[in-house]
Amino acid sequence: MFRLLGNDAPEFVEIELDAQRVSVPAGISLAAALLLLDALPTRRTPVGAGPRAPFCMMGACYECLVEIDGRVNQRACQVLISAGMRVRRQLASAVPEAEA
Repeated sequence: MFRLLGNDAPEFVEIELDAQRVSVPAGISLAAALLLLDALPTRRTPVGAGPRAPFCMMGACYECLVEIDGRVNQRACQVLISAGMRVRRQLASAVPEAEA
């Protein structure tokens, strides 16, 4: 769905996404890299487990929260890719479903 624009071939670096090694362009935000990889949703809401993904790309909406190097609730749109970073999408709902 998303692709890089421009004629220059970017430099790629490896990161770990959900325990898988992936190659992404250096110098872009983590949110942009997740969109390029089609790694959606990036998180689920604590109540109801609704899927969320990067939206505003400027840190205002908090929809792109992920775990980066063991730190939860980091805004992916505010972090530039660096080689070797460990990223986990926050896909588990924090509040268990009500028992039927």
